[in-house]
Amino acid sequence: MFKIKLLLTFLLVAFASLILRAEKRKILFIGNSYTAVNDLPTTVKNLALSLGDTLDIDSNTPGGMTFNGQTTDPTTLAKIQLGGWDYVVLQAQSQEPSFDPSQVAVDTYPYAKKLDSLVHVSNPCAETIFYMTWGRKNGDASNCAAYPPICTYDGMQQRLRESYLEMAMNNNATCAPAGVAWKKVRATYPLIELYNADESHPTMSGTYLVACTFYSTIYHKSTVGSAYIPSGVLAADATNLQTIGSNTVLDSVENWQQYGSLPRAKYSSGNIQNQFSFTNQSLRSTQYEWNFGDGSAINTSTSPIHSYTAIGNYTVTLKAKNTCGKYDLFSKSLTVTSVPNGTSDFNVSDPNDVVYGGQWLTISNNGNVNRLRIFNLYGQVIKDTTLINGLNKISFTAVNGMYLYSLLSGNRAVKVGKFAVH
Repeated sequence: MFKIKLLLTFLLVAFASLILRAEKRKILFIGNSYTAVNDLPTTVKNLALSLGDTLDIDSNTPGGMTFNGQTTDPTTLAKIQLGGWDYVVLQAQSQEPSFDPSQVAVDTYPYAKKLDSLVHVSNPCAETIFYMTWGRKNGDASNCAAYPPICTYDGMQQRLRESYLEMAMNNNATCAPAGVAWKKVRATYPLIELYNADESHPTMSGTYLVACTFYSTIYHKSTVGSAYIPSGVLAADATNLQTIGSNTVLDSVENWQQYGSLPRAKYSSGNIQNQFSFTNQSLRSTQYEWNFGDGSAINTSTSPIHSYTAIGNYTVTLKAKNTCGKYDLFSKSLTVTSVPNGTSDFNVSDPNDVVYGGQWLTISNNGNVNRLRIFNLYGQVIKDTTLINGLNKISFTAVNGMYLYSLLSGNRAVKVGKFAVH
């Protein structure tokens, strides 16, 4: 009976964990045939579902549509005005952003800005994602004479990259680097055919690669291991497409999202006498939730300090949110190898807060501890001194901030703590 109860408890915890990790988001795709062929929106939706996430999708993708045309298209305008979108994807006509920069500045950029503005009128918290497409298989023959840089695939791809990143920068938006992933697959796995016979539109393998890129752009998670492999994609190719599609995003997230508003969670940590300090390095975020992995309460400090009471391995997860509630998760594992003994056998009081300019603290010692060490949050020792029996008044030099201390009996830490210098 005990084993059954234990198993049920484990299953409930695991189920709850899956629910907490599952994310439901709404995304609108505005584009043309590069989005419509093979139904990219549904491919992204099915990929997300296979990884435990839910996407509500909609789209408007008339063939050959430019950004200029989308700004007056009744269907596009109506879908944008519905509101409630978490993300709106904007994909330009496939050749237009690759033209001469002076031409793109007149024919493309103003309409990209107008679409982005329309998105935010009805969806103040939506993130615009510019969908960087790929160069044609052998360059753009029809426009090669007018603008020679796009006579080759590499030249056309470079111009698309430049233009889409500039649109992201000009509109404080995110870029989905599908074209960059496309180039990596061409170079690494040339036998994977990404192009249809027209040397322009994607095969199902091409669409699947783009879908992997979009999933990682939205969720900041990898698609590697997804069981969803659409018809037309060889099983032998799927893992390679998943890996390149996701890694293109996740290996350099800030290349693609530095101009937008999506939060990016990150932290570093330090360990002094198994008391851990966490330095928040998150971007584009204003609220934080720390889960230290030991069952303790969620901590909402920006850069907390945490003491563990048991030896073991712990996963520490930071959830960083922006003002619109969008969030990112970042986790790392740490190992606690020892914990200080309790202080019931020691008559030791915590240091008082220290006033800047009169920097000292008092420690009452009954003879069971013989040494004090004070550390800054980088783990550097700024004071190491012997204690006497009775009242100790310790002076030291430090700037304003938080400090850690350790009281030792011999070489054994018996108490760790923290205090602030004001």
